[in-house]
Amino acid sequence: MSKIIGLEKLLDGLLDGELMMVKPNVATLPLPRLEAGDHLDQATFHKRYKAMPPGFRAELIGGVVIVPSPLSPEHGVFHALIVGWLTNYWIATPGTEARDNATAILGDASEPQPDAALIIDPACGGQTGHLEDGYATGPPELIVEVASSSASIDLHAKRRDYERQGVLEYIVVVVRQGVIRWFVLRDNVYEEIAVDEHGIFKSTVFPGLWLHAEALLQLDGLKVMDVLRQGMATPAYAAFVRRLQTWQES
Repeated sequence: MSKIIGLEKLLDGLLDGELMMVKPNVATLPLPRLEAGDHLDQATFHKRYKAMPPGFRAELIGGVVIVPSPLSPEHGVFHALIVGWLTNYWIATPGTEARDNATAILGDASEPQPDAALIIDPACGGQTGHLEDGYATGPPELIVEVASSSASIDLHAKRRDYERQGVLEYIVVVVRQGVIRWFVLRDNVYEEIAVDEHGIFKSTVFPGLWLHAEALLQLDGLKVMDVLRQGMATPAYAAFVRRLQTWQES
């Protein structure tokens, strides 16, 4: 009998409008997963990215979410040599900093996670900064991408995005084709530069940052580092170090 009375009270309440539908609290709903091809702004992408499981990797390039393929050992070994090359320059050059797989917030529709980057410290006139949550903002002076299965993205969508956002030098190591593409930003447009007569690329932003193209492609780390040391023995490199020191002391 009590169950029947309870049901009658429930029905009476519905008829009298005393019971309201319970609306879900939007703030407690889980964020949608990031999916390749999503079109998002940077703020929405960043919020969803931080909520993804550990180990998940995605980038926002030109407002489109890119989820890269798993990385091969071949990619890993080229990546390691590139990072070593940049790290050796950074260690010898106070006022610069090498970064490995670090998120860079470049604009309202751009949040890449490049394979490697080299920056000039903001205290020395560099163009990057940091948000309150520790993430980097602004374009690194130099970005390197190791492209195997991602070559079409690195050479097109990312190239356009980095050009638009002001990355001064962009290097793509196209592993499967065995080539290195080096782009320099001039008048807001990328121009591709070539090696010199000795097969060496020379950075226009970081004096002394020399790269022997064939040595890198052959994974000849000793020669890569030897040519880098030659670059850092030049008067141009010494002058650059002095300029950085002047910035730091001012």
